[in-house]
Amino acid sequence: MTTRIKNPTLFNETKIIRSPFFYVGDKYKLMPQLKTLFPQNIDTYIEPFVGGGSSFLNTSANSYILNDVDSNIISLHNFFKNQQNYFHEIINKIFSLIQKYNLSCSLKNIIPSKELREEYKKTYFARFNQESYIKLRNDFNANKNDILRLYLLLIYGFNHMIRFNSKGDFNLPVGNVDFNENVFNALQNYIEFMRNNNIIFFNLDYIHFLNSIEIQQDDFLYFDPPYLISGSEYNKLWGELLEIQLYQTLQDLDSKGVRWGITNLLHHKGKINHFLQDFMKNYSTHYIKSNYISFNDNTIKKDSTEVYITNVKN
Repeated sequence: MTTRIKNPTLFNETKIIRSPFFYVGDKYKLMPQLKTLFPQNIDTYIEPFVGGGSSFLNTSANSYILNDVDSNIISLHNFFKNQQNYFHEIINKIFSLIQKYNLSCSLKNIIPSKELREEYKKTYFARFNQESYIKLRNDFNANKNDILRLYLLLIYGFNHMIRFNSKGDFNLPVGNVDFNENVFNALQNYIEFMRNNNIIFFNLDYIHFLNSIEIQQDDFLYFDPPYLISGSEYNKLWGELLEIQLYQTLQDLDSKGVRWGITNLLHHKGKINHFLQDFMKNYSTHYIKSNYISFNDNTIKKDSTEVYITNVKN
């Protein structure tokens, strides 16, 4: 089949909902493009690598079956799903924790001093929050079942990542970030989405997940796997054998008439994903404007290519 290419187009991002986890690899910035490439009529939207969830938050379906191998991110999803009728109570608990640890919260006008902002123009939130964040991190490591503290570690942590050391302790350093209006709105929108939709979360590797569910003709699967050639912390456990297995899985699903789409990185920093390059020859391929690409840097723009591949005939 001839590969069909669509050039990237600028989209209005004002209606895009952002995940309240601001999670690494999140597709928030890509959803204005991706949502136009997804099928219009979806019975059940299925996502084997859900991550933070901006993709499902911006996809219309009758129901949602979502999975991730990371137990911590699924615990966060399930926690806030279970709070769907208690937004005000949960946000007050979050504000109480922020106040207890003396973390910044521009939404409540708890901000670094003018002197600190002038002395550390690019890192004043990190400077302000550092000691408080370490105290929060230590308290969480003493009780790892405290989901709200984990959520605040994710919000205030470097690059909004979840990272544990070999001893099982959360060890991410503080980031130059703040609990602001954007975080509040994202959490409010997320909980409202949970309240208005039929959603189930799984915590399995994607193969066991797919074998655990029934997939119907009107369903749609969106795959956003770890990117083989990106070299990020999030993708370090993903390798060539898993990449090959994934493409075989997609081919098997295609042979059964199952609709799917996948995003992946074709070129990045001089590397080429040859497995992806071979796989995409048989399916419709769309180049997308990517958060891996700096449009002010022609070198990076030419060297990084993110694609969306699908077996759906539009």
